[in-house]
Amino acid sequence: MQNHLKHELHNVLSGKSQIRFGTIIQSIASYLNDGTQTGAIIEDEKHFKKQETKRLENYISEKNLWINIDLTQYVSEGKEQKVYLKDTENVLKLNDSIYYNSWKDYLYNLLLHNYFFPDTAYDLIGFTKDNDILYAVVQQAYVSITANTDLKQVKEFLTLNGFENNRNNDYINPELGIILEDLHDENVLTGNDILYFIDTVFYLTEKFWAVD
Repeated sequence: MQNHLKHELHNVLSGKSQIRFGTIIQSIASYLNDGTQTGAIIEDEKHFKKQETKRLENYISEKNLWINIDLTQYVSEGKEQKVYLKDTENVLKLNDSIYYNSWKDYLYNLLLHNYFFPDTAYDLIGFTKDNDILYAVVQQAYVSITANTDLKQVKEFLTLNGFENNRNNDYINPELGIILEDLHDENVLTGNDILYFIDTVFYLTEKFWAVD
């Protein structure tokens, strides 16, 4: 079962299988894929990401993916992203991929999120720059909160899906080789007794890429 799921996820990341809002993300990830697996040890990660960012910006210009954001609709921000209200049904999130060693790893995170949590799927609508920092702009459905999130329910849900709680609000699926972090009660919301995972941080380990 887990091997089948891993194979399916490999197909999603490579673009062989389609998921909600996946096409543009898969296209950019494929463009950035230089033959090195995500999570591989890179001697100079900052230099690598700087060069990768230049390649990405060239792609953005070529495909006309630059967009302008109405900064007056600011809602909030965390370490990794800024949130803006788009309309009554959607928010925009600007992410500079600070949690990732590469933009490709960030794009893989989006694809994994959209696979596991399609109800709150990220729609990558373009890119923007602010103070010379590149941001991906994703659109996500606005979630109306009806109750505080019970983190015990989050743990139960993830445990049923093969994820083990290894510390605080972080989880790992040892069979798949997938890490899922930062699932506190502001990143998992509750609406009408349903859990909505709105902000996820996925990492892939060497186990994920190993051929079983």
